[in-house]
Amino acid sequence: MSETAAQALSILRDGSQFKWYVIPLLAFVVYVYAIEIERKNWSLVFAGLAFWGMDWFNEIWNGLVFHASGYAPVWGAPGSTAYLILIGLNIEIMFMFAVAGVAYCKMLPADKNMRILGIPNRIFIAIAGSIFSVFVEVLLNLIGALTWEYSWWSVGAPWLVFLIGYLPFFLVSFWVFDMETVRQKLTTVGVIFGVDLLAILIFGIGLGWL
Repeated sequence: MSETAAQALSILRDGSQFKWYVIPLLAFVVYVYAIEIERKNWSLVFAGLAFWGMDWFNEIWNGLVFHASGYAPVWGAPGSTAYLILIGLNIEIMFMFAVAGVAYCKMLPADKNMRILGIPNRIFIAIAGSIFSVFVEVLLNLIGALTWEYSWWSVGAPWLVFLIGYLPFFLVSFWVFDMETVRQKLTTVGVIFGVDLLAILIFGIGLGWL
């Protein structure tokens, strides 16, 4: 087991790590969604949830990689945190992803057919958002807050971080945002979280692999 993985494992779901700033973070997330619900802006609500649900899916398979390899997750979060939920997901990251989809969808032009530099605006913003997110992750990795132990997922090879780590989040979130009916949005988000919940029940609670 890598040193960073062992460090993260030592604080995994350790309640003694709790810090009170978690409460205002939670309040902020609730406030963001409460505003959009008040406005009945269901496209933003479900797009934000889709973004969040996609991150949970990634965090689950990352935990399974750690279990299967016995060496390290693809990414780890061994640093200071108020609570480490999964090997690569702390509560601060969780709250960030909970609102990130809402924030990015607010940047989408009303005309989904409009092009930016000749590229469909949804694709352009998804690519730009993914590149920015990878840049932030590289900075976090350089200061040791986010650890990468595999050569194919590293500062020197950020391609998979872009293609797997972020681009699907944006594409699925924007896809949900543009769906015609609330029922379609609800069904899609329900499937995403249904898969996440089933995986947690089986691999986490049932088998103890997470």
